[in-house]
Amino acid sequence: MKGLVLLMDFSLPLKDPVPIFSLVLFIILLAPIILRKFRIPSIIGLILAGMTIGDHGFKIVEKGSIDLFGNAGLLYIMFLAGLELDMTEFRKNRHRSLVFGAFTFFIPLIMGYVLCTYVLHFNLMASLLISSMFATHTLVAYPLASRLGITKNEAVTVAVGGTIITDTAVLLILAIITGAEAGNLNTAFWLKLGISLAIFAGIVLWGFPIIGRWFFKKIKDDKTSHFIFVLALVFLAGFLAELAGVEAIIGAFLAGLALNQLIPHTSPLMNRMEFVGSALFIPFFLISVGMIVDLRVLMKGPEALIIAGALTAMALFSKWLAAFFTQLSFGYSATQRNIIFGLSSSHAAATIAVILIGFKMGIINENVLNGTIILILVTCMVGSFVTESAGRKLAIREAEKKPEITGGPEKILIPIANPERMESLIDFALMIKDPASSEPIHPLVVVQDDAEARDKIFVSNKMMEKAVIHAAASESNVQVVTRVDLNVTDGISRTVKELFISDVILGWSDKNSATDRLFGNIFGTTTDNVLQSVWETVFICHFNHPLNTTKKMVLVLPKNTEYELGFAHYLQKIVLLAKQAGAKMVIYAGRKTQAAVQKFISNTKISVEVTFRDLENLEDFLGLARSISRDDLLVVVAARKGTLSYQPYLEGTPARLGRHFKDNNVLLIYPEQTATENSEPGIQDGDITLMPIQEQLVNINRISKAVKRIFKGNKPKGKMEDEE
Repeated sequence: MKGLVLLMDFSLPLKDPVPIFSLVLFIILLAPIILRKFRIPSIIGLILAGMTIGDHGFKIVEKGSIDLFGNAGLLYIMFLAGLELDMTEFRKNRHRSLVFGAFTFFIPLIMGYVLCTYVLHFNLMASLLISSMFATHTLVAYPLASRLGITKNEAVTVAVGGTIITDTAVLLILAIITGAEAGNLNTAFWLKLGISLAIFAGIVLWGFPIIGRWFFKKIKDDKTSHFIFVLALVFLAGFLAELAGVEAIIGAFLAGLALNQLIPHTSPLMNRMEFVGSALFIPFFLISVGMIVDLRVLMKGPEALIIAGALTAMALFSKWLAAFFTQLSFGYSATQRNIIFGLSSSHAAATIAVILIGFKMGIINENVLNGTIILILVTCMVGSFVTESAGRKLAIREAEKKPEITGGPEKILIPIANPERMESLIDFALMIKDPASSEPIHPLVVVQDDAEARDKIFVSNKMMEKAVIHAAASESNVQVVTRVDLNVTDGISRTVKELFISDVILGWSDKNSATDRLFGNIFGTTTDNVLQSVWETVFICHFNHPLNTTKKMVLVLPKNTEYELGFAHYLQKIVLLAKQAGAKMVIYAGRKTQAAVQKFISNTKISVEVTFRDLENLEDFLGLARSISRDDLLVVVAARKGTLSYQPYLEGTPARLGRHFKDNNVLLIYPEQTATENSEPGIQDGDITLMPIQEQLVNINRISKAVKRIFKGNKPKGKMEDEE
């Protein structure tokens, strides 16, 4: 025992990684809890904790001990900023991001150069280096905006877009300054920098999406591999950025942009990325920032105090001025201006990189270095306070603007017959579910009431445990339903009525036996029977590939669908699905239907790229097969008999889709419609409909053709059969 005690070294600073890691984890746990009582942002608590335990505090932990996690946390912040960016909104506002990027780069640069040259009397290189430090900023307060749920707001999007612009420009200036100091500022330097940046950007922005799409298709069910794969790409992008001559944070941000469309915001993978970042990497980075701060520099004489005060005041004022001009340019509110200022006022990562390189090269002295450390502390605190205060106001304002949901609460039912399709159907439900809805998703298993019902219930409950675990990974609420009934159709129908279900998600039926071909729909499949008894919105899904690999969504709408009761409801789901999957929408419809869709999207203000194509005759939609790739999602809206948008050609749609798009992801939608009792002549009795003589003759003709086909044992190839 005595030998064991001697092996444990508790001298300060700590050197054993076990107590270091334990101490930091307790800081991450307790600092936010304690400071929350004083209404101080958790970010500030972690920075103050870093000051306390670092080299300039009680010297409990050496800064180098957590540099690995600190650097990883910085890259993680930039990666999440790119990953959570609304790409449609970003592309729509890219010009505004460029304008803000120009303001937040040139205003601090010019004002800082004047201060350093004419007030602090620094030389040319020192003035240029310090003024470029004013231009840069770090998204230290971004986790606050993410937690408040305002990352989709235009002000946040513009601020994040401007960050990458100004940081890239500053780091390029730093490369130029170091090249000039080393005497290497020649033609070869410019060629090398330009070519390396072009190659780096091409690999990340073009190559990463291709690799990611291939990986997610090949490795479908291994969630751990998905997380490690994404993490590996983030740090690979950072490494490639350093090879190209810029900082790794640029690579991490571009990796987020490249993978943005492959990781839906409601997916379990996105939840894991945010959880690990918020719980581990980002807190380590904030603590490492605090460990740099040395308040004792203020005691070293008036010069250090004057430089620290001048640098801090100029950094904050110039960033506020950039936000103010952005507000004037685009008509933003004062709250949005404060959000932009709060996100762009914090100086940390790039600032440290610029100043430390300048100090090591002898361009600046110790007073400037110490003044910059104070600048980092003050700006991080100001940025956090401003972002949290303005973010709360903005979050409340956006919540008040949300339209009231009509037609009752959204409730989704997923009848599950095939366990292999369970996860894909749940993922689809999570992607179309209203993010503001607190209603659970209801997976359903219907057990036929017979002598083996008890054993079947036990087996189904075991199967449903996987559904609960899968949904829990995305922090979604799931309420499993098991029903014993005479048949599956009655079980689904009664559950829909009892739980007030609004949407039913079914798996695609692969049945194509000789019996099915012989009797057609006289007795009806389970799907057909559900459509006859359930008049809520029904989604029939055939997913061969993960939905997050979708490049383009092709939506086919029949004539008069805009007059159906469920038009707005299913269209909102489809637009939300396109947004979650990061896919462009191509809509084939008639002119009147196109106008209705455009009006809907304009009223709901959902950011999605939409292109319209004319399709007056629904029978022409099979010609789309030539323009649809394996990475595209085909969505076809059908209709039940007797409704406004019903056309006879829709009757054979499932079979046609199964034949001509068997390798694609296909979604067939039957909108919510008013039940039509006895919409056709004839008396319905259970699953069998006594039809008029004309329709019976048509079915007899179908049966005779099917019988001939079966006994001949062959089927015409390449011929599209129109059974109408």
